[in-house]
Amino acid sequence: MDEALIKEPANQPSPKNHDGHWPSLLTVVGFVFLTFNSAMGVYRSNGDIGAISFVVFSYLDLVVLFYFLRRFERTPPESPRREHIKMAVWLLTTMLTTAFSYKVAEIMPFPVQLLVWAMAGVSVLGGFYAFFLYQEGTKA
Repeated sequence: MDEALIKEPANQPSPKNHDGHWPSLLTVVGFVFLTFNSAMGVYRSNGDIGAISFVVFSYLDLVVLFYFLRRFERTPPESPRREHIKMAVWLLTTMLTTAFSYKVAEIMPFPVQLLVWAMAGVSVLGGFYAFFLYQEGTKA
């Protein structure tokens, strides 16, 4: 069983739909749910520019992140574009982590703010290590 796992490539392109272009129904439902919740967040913000900016930024960041993740899945493993797409994915997740950490830390007492920012920093650095520094099969 272990040999079968070793021989199987780590990154396989996602299965394509009948035409290879349109996303699955579950993806469309998730996107509609995200759009509805973002619109409700803007509606309930009562004109607060900071809240609207946060919702719009988070929404756009997530949409672009999902786009690049889909491109990453469909890009062949030997393609040099994969590294550029990985960089875009890491930057988008870093921006989203920073935005959410800012909003959470804003309402917390100072010691918890330090913890929130420390956790965000560990997440960002861990993602950088996993994406760009870690080499599978080597010992660090």
